[in-house]
Amino acid sequence: MVAARAGAGVRLTELVTALSYATDLGLGQPLAHCVRRTAVAMRMADLMGANAADREATFYVGLMANVYCHADAAEQASWFGDDIEFKSGALAVMDMSTPQVIATLLRLAASHGSGLHRVRNVAALSGMRKRVTDFLTTHTTLASRFATQIGLHPTVANAIQQFYEQWDGKGLPERLRGEQIGLPARLVQLAGPVEVFGRRGVDAARRVARRHRGTQFAPDVVDLFCDHAPELLDGLDAAADWDTFLDGQPILSRMVNGDTLDRILEAMADLVDMKSPFFAGHSRGVANLAAAAATLSGWPVDEVAVVRRAGLLHDLGRLGVSNSILDRPGRLSAAERERVRLHPYLTDRMLAGIDALGSSRTVAGRHHERLDGSGYPHGLTAATLTPADRLLAVADAYHAMTEPRPHRDPLEPQRAAALIREESAAGRLDADAADAVLKAAGHRSSVRRARPAGLTEREVQILALVARGLSNREIAARLVVTPKTVSNHVEHIYAKAGVSSRAAATLFATRHGLVGAYEAD
Repeated sequence: MVAARAGAGVRLTELVTALSYATDLGLGQPLAHCVRRTAVAMRMADLMGANAADREATFYVGLMANVYCHADAAEQASWFGDDIEFKSGALAVMDMSTPQVIATLLRLAASHGSGLHRVRNVAALSGMRKRVTDFLTTHTTLASRFATQIGLHPTVANAIQQFYEQWDGKGLPERLRGEQIGLPARLVQLAGPVEVFGRRGVDAARRVARRHRGTQFAPDVVDLFCDHAPELLDGLDAAADWDTFLDGQPILSRMVNGDTLDRILEAMADLVDMKSPFFAGHSRGVANLAAAAATLSGWPVDEVAVVRRAGLLHDLGRLGVSNSILDRPGRLSAAERERVRLHPYLTDRMLAGIDALGSSRTVAGRHHERLDGSGYPHGLTAATLTPADRLLAVADAYHAMTEPRPHRDPLEPQRAAALIREESAAGRLDADAADAVLKAAGHRSSVRRARPAGLTEREVQILALVARGLSNREIAARLVVTPKTVSNHVEHIYAKAGVSSRAAATLFATRHGLVGAYEAD
């Protein structure tokens, strides 16, 4: 068995910083971009004499403002091709003229898909402002709720909600103006772009700050930055070192463990699974199935906790893979397959600094390894793989088979079980682990029949299809009803669930066990 560390405490700041690395991947930025922008924002906060509450909010906004930037990645990929490339270029337009911005959007819209798809994309650009508005509103709303869910102060959640507001009142979602926007949001709004442009030099960072002074950015924050730019941008690599960064915030060292830690990891898992409709509820389902199998096998409680937490964390690295790859029904190129095969390694590296989760991190990073060395990312063999490694590998494989994928419908449980047994007989999956997982799967229903928020059975059925990314027209065809009927159902579902977007509806469905094959008892 792996060395259990289930009882050890974790600093909340460690979890948030690790999650910021996943955000970096989703934004198409180098690892530690969010940490570096936070360091810049905190330096400006110190120069402005910010109070303790504003400093704390600035710290968390810097790390968390974009944690849900992938919530609409499937839609972004449909319109712009590579969703990560699209977001990577988002800051670059700040240094462009309006004609250059329009030309960039036209190029992206016409860069992928069939000829008809390209024509439709270009034609749809007239409605792009509303789409982007919906994207950004969803991102800040979900990120703000996430901050509340993991126990941060309401001032942090409020500051995150203001991240896309602008000094001139043309931002989102409330069109706040001037000092209606709190200091933490104003600081981080500038810190992100100047961190990116600062890689080209201090002059480039000053130029983009001054260009948007009084419109996007607060004049006093821009002036402060420009007056102190060399010292604010100096030594960011050292400042972004894991230990240096976290140890520099001693007042933000709240420890979490036990059930509180598990709830935060569940929230992180739900966040990651928003990357693609095909993965809604996947991490929770894998974690619960692996934990059930470990319990049936008589594992100690601490070791069950290790493998369950590994299941919750195992797909963090998937945020580094474009939806143009994840959601494609056709064959992937060799280079694209390598991008997919890299995601367990990225998971491992993002969690490397959290010693108390070391055992779960190791298991999570090995969920695609196979006994015969045919797995990835390291090609490990039976001699290296622990019982926990083997169990999570089977749980992930079985669960994935029972979920829809771009190239196939979900497999019936009996067919999935037969394939798991074939993999075991071929020496790729562990026989004992396969028996335990299949036994656990056989004692659990495929979908929990709960009806939260007063939803009817039909509404539960439609919500699950919405979470899988189906349009109203596609749902109508599947259920043999009219699109108008589906639209009415969706309107009622959103009202009952208190949500206003597909992304938020998917989170609601995931947290209530309406997608994902396995729920904890």
